[in-house]
Amino acid sequence: MLARAASPWARRLPYAVAFLLVAVLLPVTIPVLINQYGLNGAVAGLVGTAQTAPLMLAVTRPLQAWWVIFAADVVGGFVLLIPGPPESMPWPWTPMVVIGYLGLMVALGARESRGTLLAVWLATGAAGAVFALVSPGRVDGVPIVLFVLSGVLLLLIATLRGRGEAERRLVEQETISEAERARRTLLEERARIARELHDVVAHHMSVITVQADSAPYRIPDLPEPAREEFASIAAGARESLSEMRRLLALLRSEGTEGERAPQPGLDRVPQLVEATVRAGVPASLSLAAGLGALPQAVELSAYRIVQEALSNVVRHAPGADTRVSVRVDEEGLLNVLIVNGPPTHDGSPVERGEGTGHGLVGMRERVRLTNGTLDTGPLPDGGFRVAARLPTRADDLPGTDGRDGTTDPTDPTDPAATLTPTTTAATATAESATTTTATTAETPFRS
Repeated sequence: MLARAASPWARRLPYAVAFLLVAVLLPVTIPVLINQYGLNGAVAGLVGTAQTAPLMLAVTRPLQAWWVIFAADVVGGFVLLIPGPPESMPWPWTPMVVIGYLGLMVALGARESRGTLLAVWLATGAAGAVFALVSPGRVDGVPIVLFVLSGVLLLLIATLRGRGEAERRLVEQETISEAERARRTLLEERARIARELHDVVAHHMSVITVQADSAPYRIPDLPEPAREEFASIAAGARESLSEMRRLLALLRSEGTEGERAPQPGLDRVPQLVEATVRAGVPASLSLAAGLGALPQAVELSAYRIVQEALSNVVRHAPGADTRVSVRVDEEGLLNVLIVNGPPTHDGSPVERGEGTGHGLVGMRERVRLTNGTLDTGPLPDGGFRVAARLPTRADDLPGTDGRDGTTDPTDPTDPAATLTPTTTAATATAESATTTTATTAETPFRS
């Protein structure tokens, strides 16, 4: 059991115990066999060495050590009958044999299977029974004591080992499950983004189809080759739409078949802030005017990032003063900033723990979708900050310059991959947001 210990001293402890047993038992066994049991010096030295020295082997090969020691103990018991053991001394097992054998049981219980342990225990009892048959008047209670103590030790050590193995397997399974959960969360978020982008792409493809179909009617005296070209474009667009719908059917999860609402954009951010205020969080919004026509994918990503961040504030920092800012900086990038302070309510947050991790995962995936950057982290005052920078030009989006927009999640150069979510009771955590936005704008809020 100590072989897997992290500390090198713990791994060496069994060797030290085995060496200590041999160093104590061997010098005692030989003189006792000579002086107390009347054995010849050479025989006593051979028997004593065979009964104690293999304890060093028991650390790594306990079953092989048991065969040697068990044979030596049985042979030693019969050898002691030659001079006739004195009545005052135990037989067939000497006190040193009992101590060494119990130490051997500890080594066996820590490494061998339960079937092997049962066989060893039964063999120990059988050896005592054989000696009782050979010399019934001489056998005392030592064989019974050894039989009972060895069984207790084997059962105890085997139980502790089984519990340790079960705990280790549980830790390994939890590690695997955590990795699988993270991967499943990532895939689910990507599928969700793909479903939402279906509306964006389908709109443009539909426009292409309608324009190509109506071109012969809108443009007079259109040459026949041009009519055929427009018909080919319309057919290709319709085929692409059909393929996209089939792909979307595979991406849809249970309960999403009825999704028909258009995807939100920055025009619905005020509704998010209003819903947050109604939830008891004093939130303010700074939405720059004249943002211009942004790519629909960028607007959708910005809206979802604000939604995730505000949802986390409501759940993990109740009553925290929150500021939302959406503007375009000097570099032409859309800056989305959500900053909240520490919670002001005495009550506990809506949710505890580290959460499922959907929030930051969703934000990172949406930022990667648009080739943007994301910065999240706690603030010194106990609040939390979410800052995203997204491109505002369609030419800067993935796929417009030969890149596919995908990055390796483990790449240390990826700014989204290097973020580490920090969870506190007063800050937003990496959890998915399912905030339901308000449909009216009756309640005033700071802007």
